[in-house]
Amino acid sequence: MSTVVLIGAQWGDEGKGKITDFLAEKADVVVRYQGGNNAGHTVVADGKEFKLHLIPSGILYPGKLCLIGNGVVIDPAVLIAELENLAAQKISTENLRISPRAHVIFPYHQRLDRCEEERKGARKIGTTCRGIGPAYMDKAARAGIRVADLIDPEEFPARLEDALQEKNRLLNQVYGAEGFAYAEILAAYGKYAEIIKPYVADVSIIVNEAIARGQNVLCEGAQGTLLDLDHGTYPYVTSSHPVAGAACLGAGFGPTKINRVVGVAKAYITRVGEGPFPTELKDALGDHIRTRGHEFGTTTGRPRRCGWFDGVVARYATRINGLDCLAVTKLDVLSGLEKVKVCTAYRYRGELITEFPATLKVLAECEPVYEEFPGWAEDISNIRRYEDLPANAKNYLARLAELARTPVALISVGPSREQTIVTQNVF
Repeated sequence: MSTVVLIGAQWGDEGKGKITDFLAEKADVVVRYQGGNNAGHTVVADGKEFKLHLIPSGILYPGKLCLIGNGVVIDPAVLIAELENLAAQKISTENLRISPRAHVIFPYHQRLDRCEEERKGARKIGTTCRGIGPAYMDKAARAGIRVADLIDPEEFPARLEDALQEKNRLLNQVYGAEGFAYAEILAAYGKYAEIIKPYVADVSIIVNEAIARGQNVLCEGAQGTLLDLDHGTYPYVTSSHPVAGAACLGAGFGPTKINRVVGVAKAYITRVGEGPFPTELKDALGDHIRTRGHEFGTTTGRPRRCGWFDGVVARYATRINGLDCLAVTKLDVLSGLEKVKVCTAYRYRGELITEFPATLKVLAECEPVYEEFPGWAEDISNIRRYEDLPANAKNYLARLAELARTPVALISVGPSREQTIVTQNVF
């Protein structure tokens, strides 16, 4: 039995939802450890498409214990909408548990998010304006309101009053924006608290007890390595830590209990929002990959920027996360291309760079160094064994593994659970 951490090895949107759903079949516990509803996981199960933003993808399997850890920031309105949507589709949520230590997103977080993006203008980060950044700011400033506070009718009114005095002053005097009425938020969030309260339990205790019993625990992160607050393309990053090490912080267990780290990477690469993107394809080919791969954000619907697989990014993700293996998604999207390319290094002012740079100034000037491979014309969406893949597809995968310095364990050739090739077991 083991504890597996599943992370995004690129700029997010790598297909973690599908891989989480696939691995959840053998997991006993699935825990989401960071991020908020700025991330979306799309899962196709039994012919139906599910879009989840906060609830772990394992909820689609009956009997799986699904946890939202303390590292997540929760918009109660979004969470409740997800609960209602799942109930409407006859999916039970009785096994969902929410950490009392998770922080809560309020309407003022969302308005502050939008105001700050507007203030920055051309220098905007490209956030989803869901209030995630401001909620994490409050958490770091020790001014946040947690789930434990929200469900405490004696504590919550005073905490909300203090927060609103500060946030309304900030909105009015700094941004010239309208503030919020205390009574309205108190009433709305009081109703949210009643719905959420039965799900609240100490996630850290649950996770550690599951590990002690020898159960399979799957930790899922949101976003990807290059959006990590410390290790991503700062400042064009998220406000939390999607990397593997954050699973311990965001779920409440020790690092010695992680047995395996799996990185999810597309067979190409995408990103949403602003910032340098060395292998970006700003041409008809990029449009083709975007259309064929349905590369539009689960949360916002924004078109994703598309480019060739970046081996420099892959090596970086392996180092930062300690990857044991890769899950390569959307290999089928590349079918039919006469040639496929892989970035093996960058060229910066005449110098060859093989490791990911720390500054955007350098990254913005990096030109990709490519290797070109013959493509494959075959439709691979119905293939279930690695041996049956076209030779050119296998050669391509072998090079990705070599560049990433970690083997490929899973290969996704379509959106459904069944469209997955296993080359080595994760659990």
